[in-house]
Amino acid sequence: MAKKKSNQPPTFLNRKARHEYDILETLEVGIVLEGTEVKALRGGDCSIAEGYVLVREEPPALTLHGVMIGPYPPAGALQHLTTRHRQLIAHKREIRKLARDVDQKGVTIVPLKLHFRGSFAKLQIGVAKGRQHQDKRRAIAERQIKRDLDRAMSKYRN
Repeated sequence: MAKKKSNQPPTFLNRKARHEYDILETLEVGIVLEGTEVKALRGGDCSIAEGYVLVREEPPALTLHGVMIGPYPPAGALQHLTTRHRQLIAHKREIRKLARDVDQKGVTIVPLKLHFRGSFAKLQIGVAKGRQHQDKRRAIAERQIKRDLDRAMSKYRN
């Protein structure tokens, strides 16, 4: 049997970011897209794993870099650039707070999740601090312990 096509637009997660960084704070912002980019996103052609966000303090602005939104084939010659810099939409005070946070050493802003809310594309960004190799190992060990504990608890309940 053929699978039914879901009416839900796709959600793109950056799972690599949660492994590479400690997420200190998250914020949901809007993203300025062209028409063919929206169509390509709804078709499921996007990669946010290599992305990062730059903050400009005066005038306050957020810019998304390194995110690839694939081409939309029916657009033909009116195609968008797949890896252009995209403007993000947030309040001035939020942008200024992010700029203060990023001034610290080892802190950056990474995209965590790209999804649709209604007809608008939203990007969840996170203020992140890079993890050392031993921190990554510790996080993996903690996750494994939690999994084992959950398994044991579910057997106990049943």
